[in-house]
Amino acid sequence: MPDAGSTRARYRRILRFAARHLAVMWWFELLLPRLGLGALAARGRSARLRRLARRFHVLAVDLGGLMIKVGQFMSSRLDVLPPEITRELEGLQDEAPAVPFQAIRALAEVELGMPLERALAWVEREPLAAASLGQAHRARLTAADASATGIDAAIVKVQRPGIDAIVDVDLAALRRIARWLSRVRVVATRVDVPALIEEFAVTSLEEIDYLHEAASAERFAESFAGDARVGVPDVVWERSSRRVLVLRDVAAIKINDREALLAAGIDPAEVAATFAAVMFDQLFSHGFFHADPHPGNLFVTPTGPDASGPVASGPDASGPVASNRAWRITFVDFGMMGEVPPGTRAGLRRMLIAAAGRDGRGLVAAMQDLGALLPTADADELERAMSHAFARFGGMGFAELREVDPREFRDFAIEFGDVLRTMPFQLPEDFLLIVRAMSLTSGMCSSLDPGFNLWDAVEPYAARLLREERGGLVRSIAQEGLDAAAVAARLPGRIDRVVTRLEEGRLAVTAPALERRIARVERMLRRLVSAILFAGLLVAGAVLLPQDGVLGTALMLLSALPLAHVVVSNLVRRRL
Repeated sequence: MPDAGSTRARYRRILRFAARHLAVMWWFELLLPRLGLGALAARGRSARLRRLARRFHVLAVDLGGLMIKVGQFMSSRLDVLPPEITRELEGLQDEAPAVPFQAIRALAEVELGMPLERALAWVEREPLAAASLGQAHRARLTAADASATGIDAAIVKVQRPGIDAIVDVDLAALRRIARWLSRVRVVATRVDVPALIEEFAVTSLEEIDYLHEAASAERFAESFAGDARVGVPDVVWERSSRRVLVLRDVAAIKINDREALLAAGIDPAEVAATFAAVMFDQLFSHGFFHADPHPGNLFVTPTGPDASGPVASGPDASGPVASNRAWRITFVDFGMMGEVPPGTRAGLRRMLIAAAGRDGRGLVAAMQDLGALLPTADADELERAMSHAFARFGGMGFAELREVDPREFRDFAIEFGDVLRTMPFQLPEDFLLIVRAMSLTSGMCSSLDPGFNLWDAVEPYAARLLREERGGLVRSIAQEGLDAAAVAARLPGRIDRVVTRLEEGRLAVTAPALERRIARVERMLRRLVSAILFAGLLVAGAVLLPQDGVLGTALMLLSALPLAHVVVSNLVRRRL
């Protein structure tokens, strides 16, 4: 359990790290370019960024706690961070030294309100896995609980003692750093750092609440109720709390273990196709999805040679069908879940339809609808890059992509990355989780089946969504017609009221944008007059100084007044 002294030291260490590297950034990215040394600053930028990322990697591993999660979060922010940082941090693993079993026992007994031997018949002392926020142990339920729940073998997850205090300290430090960055104009105009930190805080606080994870597991199970393709571990609610979570042990064949799958008579290519279909169902049908589908969180569970197969995969599946398949994909660890709000789901559907149709313009328009691109963005370059990507690589499977000249990939990646970094866009957190889930899905399916083609997996969903969009379009046109008729019915009365006000001289027209422009011009003119006065007084004083020292000095001192007005006006303008 961390004491007050250690948490203060942790807080100061995080802030010192940030302050040191912010000073370096200010020197190279702001001051040197203003001194005309931008080329010098740019020359070592890549090495500087890699060095920063490596140092943060070391800090995160050393501190543990939430800082590991910060590194993983940063590695996914391809929209706001340069590739030198994201690449260096993408291998950051959430591993930590195991907490001694006695400390785990003590926390579990406080949470459950009873000795551990009464709550569970047996708990393995060595952890199955240890991470920065908690660790997992194999366990068995008592005979009474096993009889009541039908569960014998279990996994018990216990938070690291004192992790709440560490998370609070880390979030406080991150919020302070965000306030620093929000005062740096070049950062603030490109990224809303405080909003990013708050998104990260929400996700992190949910992740350390095991009751939230348990509820997510049950909601996920309800989404796939009756679907034999998917398995979810049952929650033992009677033995779970905010800091302790007990689940059925569902460990089986890891989804990326091709040899074990083949030995069990399971076709890895079929697993890839089913896994992709299940993930697309989560995104486009349920709107609630597993955002961390890496191999450690996925098992292929044989269900017996006589078991009926899963439901037909794909968007048009309507119920169980006979199949020789005798396995299911079992998901575990529901701490990181994503939700697709209706607006995002509509935008995502448009993106899917555009991607399936290799439509670069439609894809960019869908990104704008999602709010990922700011209204001021000039999306022509991005549209050309998307169209180029579709023209060259669209429709290729993983095996075909491996045959492409690596230099072509590298050149395209550099060009595409440069275009993205010039775009003023910041992806919302839910959309980033979608990108993460799809990236992991694509990588997993390609490792199981080198010939796997994501486009082929997407197209059936796109076809269904396109049919739905057409139906929605007809309804939308009808609704717009009704709205137009309502407006037309109210129009004569509104025109009459406007004419009456005009005749009585009570009609006032305001143009806020025009007023702001006029005020800006007036301020600029005042600054210009002050600058002319400053220059005139300073030159007059300098000319008169040899002949009349008193008057020359007075004029030069007086020139400070209009100079001060110009400086203060500029400062106020920048703050506004």
